[in-house]
Amino acid sequence: MSMPDSQKKYSPHGFTIIETLVTIAVFTLLMGAISASIIMLYRTHGFAMDQSQAVNEARKGVEAMAREIRQAEYAESGAYPIEFAGGKQFIFYSDIDNDGRVERVRYYLAAVNSGSQTRQCSTTQTGGSCSVTFSNFLTGTLESAQVQVSLEGYFGALGRTANVSADGTLLATMCQSGCSRCAGAWEGTQTFDVTSAAADNSIQFAAAGTGTVRNQCFWQVSGHSLLARFVFSWTEEIPNLDHTLKKGVIEPTGSPVAYPPDSEAITTVSEYVRNAPPIFTYFDSSGSQITSSPAILSNTTMMKLFMVVNVDPNRPPSDYQLEQYVQLRNLKKE
Repeated sequence: MSMPDSQKKYSPHGFTIIETLVTIAVFTLLMGAISASIIMLYRTHGFAMDQSQAVNEARKGVEAMAREIRQAEYAESGAYPIEFAGGKQFIFYSDIDNDGRVERVRYYLAAVNSGSQTRQCSTTQTGGSCSVTFSNFLTGTLESAQVQVSLEGYFGALGRTANVSADGTLLATMCQSGCSRCAGAWEGTQTFDVTSAAADNSIQFAAAGTGTVRNQCFWQVSGHSLLARFVFSWTEEIPNLDHTLKKGVIEPTGSPVAYPPDSEAITTVSEYVRNAPPIFTYFDSSGSQITSSPAILSNTTMMKLFMVVNVDPNRPPSDYQLEQYVQLRNLKKE
């Protein structure tokens, strides 16, 4: 005869099915929480390592830039030590490898693009004028633009000058002094900031001689009164590119010496550069900041290098900032 249920005894060491399921569920949740914590720990550690490496690379990059910029000097071709001075791009000449030859060095943020075009014009009329147009040169947002203007013609006497303009606005009256009659070489070179005029992706330059500039010169063009050369350069910010600071180096070659753009060797200096402020800031000999071109080129004797580094701005830690001031020894003015 079977024993009634009320008299049955259960072993204290046994589990019901419900207890077993609850135990398994709690164990699963506990293991999941532990696994998630371990994964998060590894991710956090990995991110911290990436951030540390990025900061270390940036620090080395700033030190290298400071060392090379400090010794900027005239190019093998005779070009001025500073070729371009922008907020996120700096081009200069320096013997960075101590081989006795001066290299062209370009530091730039990958989100920055620059370009340069050269055009000439001439007139064979006494007191005549000529013009050139640059257009469709932008693929992003213009940051800065400048033009270097050189002339040759029937100058060299009082009143023989040329008015140079951009989009109809006078830039300067050139060759009031320092130019010769039919020199057979470019003269009176000046550089002008034309950022505002070039912002619409098109700009026209013109040179007009006074009535005493006669058509009696024969260099390059027979019977001309003036020749004009316009070297137009610009820097633009390109959206949706990476945040990599890069370095381009061109070795001098040939005779006469040249720095061919297609031979530029490009390397990565630092990744994850998040600068909104400029990387490069320029100061004159009195310590005052310079903001306009061509004063930046001619008056800069000291620079500030500033970099903001962050692998992922959406995660802690926050931005890491590096700052260093550099005195350009060969441009120091007492």
